Amino acid sequence: MALNDIADIERLRRINEALIGRVERSMDQQANAFSLFQTAINLESRIRERTDELRSTLRRLEQSNHELALAKEAAEQANLSKTRFLAAASHDVLQPLNAAHLSISALTDLQTTGDGRRLAAQVSRALETMEDVLRTLLDISKLDAGVVRPEISDVELQSLFRSLMSDFAPLAAKKGLELRFRTTDAVIRTDRMLYRRVLQNIISNALRYTVKGGVIVGVRRKAGRIVVAVADTGIGIPQEQYEAVYEEFQRGRNAGEAERSSGGLGLGLAIVRRLISALGHDISFTSRLGKGTVFQVAALPAAARAARLALPIRALETPRFYGLYGVRVLLVENDVAVLEAMAALLERWHCSIRVASSTGEALQCLGDTDWVPDLIIADQHLDDGDLGSITIGEARQYLNRAVPALIITADPSDALSIAARQSGIELMHKPVKPAELRALMAHLLA
Repeated sequence: MALNDIADIERLRRINEALIGRVERSMDQQANAFSLFQTAINLESRIRERTDELRSTLRRLEQSNHELALAKEAAEQANLSKTRFLAAASHDVLQPLNAAHLSISALTDLQTTGDGRRLAAQVSRALETMEDVLRTLLDISKLDAGVVRPEISDVELQSLFRSLMSDFAPLAAKKGLELRFRTTDAVIRTDRMLYRRVLQNIISNALRYTVKGGVIVGVRRKAGRIVVAVADTGIGIPQEQYEAVYEEFQRGRNAGEAERSSGGLGLGLAIVRRLISALGHDISFTSRLGKGTVFQVAALPAAARAARLALPIRALETPRFYGLYGVRVLLVENDVAVLEAMAALLERWHCSIRVASSTGEALQCLGDTDWVPDLIIADQHLDDGDLGSITIGEARQYLNRAVPALIITADPSDALSIAARQSGIELMHKPVKPAELRALMAHLLA
């Protein structure tokens, strides 16, 4: 329809308004679309910024993780290096310490006055303290480095208690304390050697910080676990020291007379905490000042088995002495100081000795058919890379008989222990206590 044909002005006005409204709506839609377009651009820009920030954060996090991994690896290597260093250093230090132990024992036998014997005993105690420090620091280093791998098996607590009773009965008697172990048929899943060390340190602490009364060790079952409790009537532990007792070189500030006479190093419970962690057991304690302390070690029981008769535990009788007079000993040692000290000690025991520093020299000593050793004592690490275990094997083969043999070494490796056990060779670690050496020699000869 042409505009000229439109006579109705009102109609024309309405058509005009409709057209204007349509145009405005179209413009509004375009404006909205443009606004949305701008908003989308802004959002995209912000998303890009956030993405860049996130990528940058992730890169920093990856770098941080990489640095942490490197730091962790460096720390682990440092721990292992520390362990190797302490092991090597302890071997080098234990050699002269062993010679000193042997020499002071021979010197003590020569003393004819009370003052001389007292001074010799003081030197001997100082050497034992030094030995304890070195061995404990090495043990802590090994546990922290994670190189100790428990060998889990079924362990009968009764036999373990007997062994501990024989160890601690003389100390308890010397202090006038009562030491009792409750009879038990319990069997647990643990590493016998490491678990024994746990109880050994706890009982040692109990005796050390008990002036009167005594220590009792018992077993009970709780929540499906076997709990060994060590209770004493000692000085107790203040509540504010509960966490500190497991730290290195921590000793009770209220120890008084007990601490002054004990000579403790404050390392026993530091070892215990690490051993418990390695074994996967639990440990707890309760204490009252002036009344005593009860330590509890919880472990999983072994599988059910037929009940065994649990014999009462008593202190072992003093073993009958077997003389060493005239016993022929082949001594193989490459450290001159240790060799001289050991030879002097054996001569004081009236042994007939021949000495060597290598496998070749040892076999030369056996060339005299009129002199056949009753016992072979050898260090493990000898001259020219020789090993005492190999020397003993060749000497036995040369003599065509299984001569009783003993390796005395500062090498704490499990491999050596296994090799010695498989070859029927006894093993002692330096520094050697002369009384223990004489008892073991007598046992081997008997």
